[in-house]
Amino acid sequence: MMAKAKTRKVAKAARSTARKVSARKPAARKTTARKAPARKAPARKSAARKPAAKKAAKPRTRAALAKRPPQTFVASHLGAHSFVEGLRSYARYRELGIAAATHGLAQAHVVQFIPPCRPEEVSKLHFHDVDFQMVYVLKGWIKSEFAGEGAHVMREGSCWIQPPKVKHKVLDYSDDCEVLEIILPADFDTVELEK
Repeated sequence: MMAKAKTRKVAKAARSTARKVSARKPAARKTTARKAPARKAPARKSAARKPAAKKAAKPRTRAALAKRPPQTFVASHLGAHSFVEGLRSYARYRELGIAAATHGLAQAHVVQFIPPCRPEEVSKLHFHDVDFQMVYVLKGWIKSEFAGEGAHVMREGSCWIQPPKVKHKVLDYSDDCEVLEIILPADFDTVELEK
């Protein structure tokens, strides 16, 4: 009797294993069925070509950059006479040496505003003919107005990008206001719209 019970258990285990294996087979068929459409999809091949077309443009950009002289190392340290007169009469500028080190690719300077703010002098609409301009407030605050964006007060730690040629004007600033500006290219024009 014991031998029959063992035989039944072995047979039951074999049937169970067979069920599990047969249950796996349809899943394998589904996987095979999923792969078939990938073989006949020419649209996917053309989609794969698009990134290749984008990659083809990159060497031209790299080639253009390769024509530029190599950038050099520069370090700028704050000294007693770091700030000098510059573009605006109500501000002093500390050039950080980036324009020379990048051969004109970019410019970076710290702008120190001279107190007190005189709106009749500072609040003149203008724009800069640049590719990129970012401003970061190091100290104090500055209030500026930007075409299409309105007036904004930027405080210590605030940062903004002025899109190329956006019309703007300074409305007010604190007595201790200092900002860091990064501009591309280093040589650019400022167009005054109000005198």
